[in-house]
Amino acid sequence: MRGLTRNGLRRYILALLLALTAAGVSAQVLPAWPASPRYEVRAVWLTTLFGLDWPHRPAATPEAAREQQAELCHVLDRLQKAGINTVLFQTRLRATTAYPSAIEPWDAVFSGEAGNAPVYDPLAFAVRECHRRGMELHAWVVAFPIGSTTTMRRLGRQALTRRRPELCRRAGDQWYMDPGVPGTADYLARLCAEIVSRYDVDGIHLDYIRYPEKGIPWNDDATFRKYGRGRTRADWRRANVTRCVERIHEAVKAVRPWVKLSCSPVGKYADLPRQSSMGWNARDAVYQEVQAWLARGLMDWIFPMMYFDGVHFYPFAADWTEHAAGRTVAPGLGIYFLSPEIKDWDLEVIQRQLAYLRVLGAGGAAFFRERFLTDNVKGLYDFLADGFYRRPALTPPMTWADSIAPTAPATRLKRTGHTLHLQWTPALDNTPGAPLRYRIYRCDADTFRPSQARLLAEVDDTTTFDVTPALPAQLYSRYAVTAVDAFGNESPACVAEGNDMPPAPPFPVTEGPLAVTDCDVRTERLLVADAAGRVVLTLAPRDTVDVSPLAPGRYELLAEGWKGMHHPLLHFWKR
Repeated sequence: MRGLTRNGLRRYILALLLALTAAGVSAQVLPAWPASPRYEVRAVWLTTLFGLDWPHRPAATPEAAREQQAELCHVLDRLQKAGINTVLFQTRLRATTAYPSAIEPWDAVFSGEAGNAPVYDPLAFAVRECHRRGMELHAWVVAFPIGSTTTMRRLGRQALTRRRPELCRRAGDQWYMDPGVPGTADYLARLCAEIVSRYDVDGIHLDYIRYPEKGIPWNDDATFRKYGRGRTRADWRRANVTRCVERIHEAVKAVRPWVKLSCSPVGKYADLPRQSSMGWNARDAVYQEVQAWLARGLMDWIFPMMYFDGVHFYPFAADWTEHAAGRTVAPGLGIYFLSPEIKDWDLEVIQRQLAYLRVLGAGGAAFFRERFLTDNVKGLYDFLADGFYRRPALTPPMTWADSIAPTAPATRLKRTGHTLHLQWTPALDNTPGAPLRYRIYRCDADTFRPSQARLLAEVDDTTTFDVTPALPAQLYSRYAVTAVDAFGNESPACVAEGNDMPPAPPFPVTEGPLAVTDCDVRTERLLVADAAGRVVLTLAPRDTVDVSPLAPGRYELLAEGWKGMHHPLLHFWKR
């Protein structure tokens, strides 16, 4: 039997109490929710199997392909606005692919016919569009399930059951790869290495890297007799799955060591002393020794499929976090249960879980599936976009693999009218051949502070960026650029300098009361707006304004008249 440490149990209880308290407050009251961290995984599974999330129609012509691409761009735009920073893009569906593979055939969902290529490369397009939006793309690889007997017949000679029958085993009307056959590990490793070597994916995400669950007529007696070698069947099965993970890890890291390897295990690892898994867990039911994989460094991130609530969620989420071994644990949440056609969960169920994970110190969360998020089922999309994920978050760096940041890029700034032109020198990194990207920030204070700077963009393969601020006052903000290596290590910020920039206006700097001038009798109320133009403080007319509750930064004081007209009074700095 397993359990939390004493400190872990205390943290679990405290986090649960805070989460339950936060979830009882309206999503509009932002301070009630746990503060948004700088680093947090915000992931979503984008399912291509049967076009469940995308694509909704096959594309056999260039025009249809453009419609398919536009549909994906719309989905990614919605995800970006919701604060999502990681897309788990289903790349190997059921022994079929979303890219031109030399190993497996095309899935039918893209062109309309299994084995036939569409007129473009969906994976290459998805990688490019995710990166344009500052999101990571992880190639989601379904490991052992192959597909139905009907699908295998349609594929004919291209079917895995025909090409490599020794790796396959039938279970009812479905086919699976047999983890007990040593060649299965090598086959999957070669497939993952193909993806990593040809595409700039940020991760390989393994799904169904486990034995079939009870209820599926799985019979591996012959394989066990051949390869069991005196072990119990349970130990042998766990060793088989682990062997596949080891081979995939070796193959991926040999090509690009910075590519993250992750998996989505069953949501409960094993029975806990105070809570049974009810026979459904990763280690004993489907033979996934995931916490051992974390401890051995075989996994960088994991997304446990925690599609339940109450005592089946909270203690097991704490157990995953307690045994993270320094890696990133981002539990998967079953947001499809919000649908009235499925379980009709209240939104508060997901709100509580998100708040709990953040207070607990988990690495983030993932949502299954994309459509239930972007369709705004029960208002989840609005809750994330306008509240819980309103402040952008970065994906956690892989400091266990490389902790050396690149050099800071020397940055210059020029102004043309209302546009600022940033240009920087390329940064240097300690890993030859690894890609670099750059983050552009706006600082509404004299010095750069990561917790207060606003991330404007993340760019690849360029050393220039143009900013056209929405507010004239932001022309006088400070702008900074950092370099980020392939492992996520970020350089010190280089605040842009330029000789042709006009001097900043003499804004007053204050920590407490601020004298108000030009406030006449027609003023209905005073408004304080932040650098983005959002009203953060509303006051009755008075001679002084106490700005001590405000965070450090640049603000504007406005007078609102009886007809709702706004009259600017002054800009000021809050130290």
